[in-house]
Amino acid sequence: MTLSVALHHRFDGFVLDVAFEAPPGVTVLFGPSGSGKSTVLNAVAGLLRPDAGRIVAGPAVLTDTARGIHVPAHRRRLGVIFQDGRLFPHLSVRQNLRYGRWFAPRGAPAMPEGAVIEMLGIGALLSRTPATLSGGERQRVAIGRALLAAPRLILADEPLSALDDQRKAEIMPCLERLRDELRVPMLYVSHSPAEVARIATTVAMLDAGRLTRIGPAAEVLADPSVAGRGRDAGAVIAARVVTHHPDGVTELDAGGRALFLPTLAAAPGDRLRLRIAAQDVMLARGLPQGLSALNILPGTVESLVDLGDSVLVRLSTDAGAILSRITRRSARQLDVVPGAALTAIVKSLSHGPADVGTPTH
Repeated sequence: MTLSVALHHRFDGFVLDVAFEAPPGVTVLFGPSGSGKSTVLNAVAGLLRPDAGRIVAGPAVLTDTARGIHVPAHRRRLGVIFQDGRLFPHLSVRQNLRYGRWFAPRGAPAMPEGAVIEMLGIGALLSRTPATLSGGERQRVAIGRALLAAPRLILADEPLSALDDQRKAEIMPCLERLRDELRVPMLYVSHSPAEVARIATTVAMLDAGRLTRIGPAAEVLADPSVAGRGRDAGAVIAARVVTHHPDGVTELDAGGRALFLPTLAAAPGDRLRLRIAAQDVMLARGLPQGLSALNILPGTVESLVDLGDSVLVRLSTDAGAILSRITRRSARQLDVVPGAALTAIVKSLSHGPADVGTPTH
């Protein structure tokens, strides 16, 4: 299902003016706080009437200000997942789940309640109340409630932002299963690069109420002109697990190149999505010798952006596009220019669990 969004809305001191087509999959609205991400989500949800705009989800026109159409939020067949779950405190987990069923249109295809409970691993929670749940448990219940409404689209407003790293690690696989196994379309708001790299099939970059870039996640995240600073800048590549070595290293194949990470909880043959932060990538002329780093990726410079205090370089390799942040002095010494042959060097231990996810299909 394709989502078409065109919005113009004015607030005091802020104007939102965006238009984009979100293809099937997970489209992430990505950008700094105050860029307009949640405003777009609220308009799609029917919680905001834009000054002007048109929103179409598949064949359904949800908003069309020119024709006076504004479908009420409860009739849009959208599943919404908020930052804090927003479960009904006086209802049990089972009752919260079944509340979603009330919004499922008669005859609409919907997952069986038991299948949702099993997928999310919440069978032991059914008799409990929200006050007794952890943040991660509440979010899993909120996802289940959204699914049981048989939505045409799921809207997720920074669903992991209020969780610690351990709880995020619980929820992210659930979201990946929605994307890969259930194929439920999602419009997802985030300002976390690692989160975007794991979940997005399409990235729509917003800044100050404007759309600055939209496209496949791997292309947008590896674009030096829109990448952030620090660990915010990074590229995404696809890899396949080859084997687990007895010395605590997992070997991957990425475009015919071997990559090595600390042992991963994945089986040989599994396909993974790997985020490589630009600050974790060194560059060299030729193939370096005598290094402790295991990941060596020869490539060619495609483009570079001078950030003032550093230079962000995009390198084309067999494994995919890689970003590297180096000092201006290093860029001069290496004579980094488009077309230059360089080698990317990535430390194996620079990757944490949050940087590894399942690939999109």
